[in-house]
Amino acid sequence: MTQSVDHRLLLQQFHARVRQHPNRVYLTQPIGGGQVTDYTWSQVSEEARRMAAHLQSLGYPAGSCIAMITKNCAHFIIAELAIWMAGYTSVALFPTFNAENIKFILAHSEAKLIFIGKLDSMADVDAGTPADLPRIVFPLAPTSPGKSWDAIVAETEPLQGEPVRGADELSIIIYTSGSTGQPKGVMHSFRTIALGAETFVEVIKLGADERILSYLPLAHAFERAVVEATSFISGFHIYFAESLETFISDIKRARPTVFISVPRLWLKFQLGVFAKKPQKKLDLLLKIPILKGIVSKKVLTGLGLEHVRIAASGSAPIPPGLITWYRSLGLELLEGYGMSENFCASHISVPGKTRVGYVGNASPGVRCRISPEGEILVHSPGSMLGYYKEPEMSADSFTEDGFLKTGDRGELDDQGRLKITGRVKELFKTSKGKYVAPAPIENLINADNNIELTCVAGSGYSDAHALIQVAESLVDKLKTAEGRAEYEPHFAALLKQVNSQLEDWEQLGFVAIVSERWLIENGFLTPTMKIKRSTIEAHYKPQLDAWYASKKKVIWG
Repeated sequence: MTQSVDHRLLLQQFHARVRQHPNRVYLTQPIGGGQVTDYTWSQVSEEARRMAAHLQSLGYPAGSCIAMITKNCAHFIIAELAIWMAGYTSVALFPTFNAENIKFILAHSEAKLIFIGKLDSMADVDAGTPADLPRIVFPLAPTSPGKSWDAIVAETEPLQGEPVRGADELSIIIYTSGSTGQPKGVMHSFRTIALGAETFVEVIKLGADERILSYLPLAHAFERAVVEATSFISGFHIYFAESLETFISDIKRARPTVFISVPRLWLKFQLGVFAKKPQKKLDLLLKIPILKGIVSKKVLTGLGLEHVRIAASGSAPIPPGLITWYRSLGLELLEGYGMSENFCASHISVPGKTRVGYVGNASPGVRCRISPEGEILVHSPGSMLGYYKEPEMSADSFTEDGFLKTGDRGELDDQGRLKITGRVKELFKTSKGKYVAPAPIENLINADNNIELTCVAGSGYSDAHALIQVAESLVDKLKTAEGRAEYEPHFAALLKQVNSQLEDWEQLGFVAIVSERWLIENGFLTPTMKIKRSTIEAHYKPQLDAWYASKKKVIWG
């Protein structure tokens, strides 16, 4: 398996990094109590080649699927390298998948073995994993049947040389998070993941001296592309987060130069700052030229972001006001857009060319156009091979000339920058007979710092409505009658303000402030923190008739 192929492919890039700087630290893994384990490039290579030799000894057919379920950790990357070197295909499952999804994916992919890694609970894994499926257990995993990674590595001689794969061989299958039904297996070759990752390296100018904290799910295409794959190309240092409780400490340990997050976390950072220093006072200080630099640096240092040169947000639209606030601190939040189906090689904004509300221009090698129906069509070097075992669905996902049908609605400005205006299938019709696009309305509402998430719905009703999850800082206050009385005028004014920006048929009849927390764990959010629209709508449907009949503008759900 030591064939000579394209040196741009990721295994070839990895081996080159090992040759160039074998003793440089590549991965830093927290192991508890403030302690970490560092892995150099040569150590990662050694462990991966030993595990690859073990996998080969099991005699599975070439290209077989090997599954992995774990939170982000060093051994995710080491195991993926081992799977590839052994001649197999990697299938990573989100650690938040329930037993039903785990069972489906393991059966659908015909996985021969599963790696068990760092997890909060083994209940769903045990319930969804066949008893006869072999397990290998990572060092940080909960107690689980199966042989330990460390034991296998200790007793197995490594594969010799630099094992690589062909450009058109199947490298990974990414099972979507299931926000719109049963997960689909997105197939990528070694060529598509390499070319997709190259677009980020070229646009963001990633170098070997970068420091990046990996905490968004590595099972998803975004973190896989922007962190794992680009690290093989650029050779930078990856740090991992230990837990939510230690997250700020994890950031401060990493001192990241590149920090990529989702809108929800950028908002939480902001609210955390406001909890220590009231917004009005901070805004006033930032307007004083002599103090602006000092105050900004203090805020960013408190967040662990004082060394960041590239800050970006993805996964969902980010409120314009949030972007403006971070810019006032000297941190220009960039936005990006991509899908599992093109390994996230699609659009990204770059410093100096940003436009608030737009996700940027097409990346190098990417072409974009808008269909007559308003759908975004993208031709990308990272485009998938198709959906696993779904040839008809795969064919339907592309135009005749090879553009991916994204399912997103959008528009391009005169500089070619793309704006996402919603999902094609999210449009709903009220009883007035007019279609409503929920995403733009949700973006208007989410601009309010008191609000964390919004779901606009109302199919078949006289008006649309908004279901709102407030920021955590308000939860306890709104449990009391006094707190609700204090904030009801605020939400009523917000409703009026939002409606003033909408067409008559789009205007909201009411906002419902819901008491449930929408979480990944309870199925209201996908693993990348997008709302599961159908789940949320179904949950509140039994209450809608009464809410509409009440004629109230603000409802406490």
